[in-house]
Amino acid sequence: MKKRIFDMCCVVPSLILLLPLFAIIAIWIKLDSRGPIFFFQTRIGQFAKPFKIIKFRTMYAHTKGLNLTIGYDSRITSCGYFLRKFKLDELPQLINVIRGEMSVVGPRPEVPEYVELYPDEIKAYVLSVPVGITDYASIEFRNESDMLANSQQPEMDYVEKILPLKLAYHQQYVKNHSIYLDITLIFRTLKRILFS
Repeated sequence: MKKRIFDMCCVVPSLILLLPLFAIIAIWIKLDSRGPIFFFQTRIGQFAKPFKIIKFRTMYAHTKGLNLTIGYDSRITSCGYFLRKFKLDELPQLINVIRGEMSVVGPRPEVPEYVELYPDEIKAYVLSVPVGITDYASIEFRNESDMLANSQQPEMDYVEKILPLKLAYHQQYVKNHSIYLDITLIFRTLKRILFS
């Protein structure tokens, strides 16, 4: 309950303040390429419940391929590179928070295909708390696409090398989660985005 109150106190004022930025980004996306402003994708939330995560669209419409983006991905639009660099494409997830599907801080939600690879006990533990916009793993793997850019088998490397580390970070969060930790991770996220 405290976490939900904290989320709403953070998100509602933020959305109001960010409305002009939302409008600017929406216009830029429409001018940059054809397609919708928002991108919706199925992710797995708390208690393994699926939901539609909301992002600003950063890829050309109707593109297909891996669930991962790797290095200089030709599917990404011109404005998409900028939005991704500063994580501005993630801002619509504030709506997911208001809808109760996500928290500001919590284990980053994955697509169903990757959640199926979680060991059962770890999956139940990690998904016992609300998934979030940011967490330890989001901070540590901010440049994940660049890390996979030189991989010959990026999806295999993600599953075998990166995903286990993310799960370890998720478990660390669940074990120690608190409002104080959430505040700390929010500031660490902002610092990483702005100064790295």
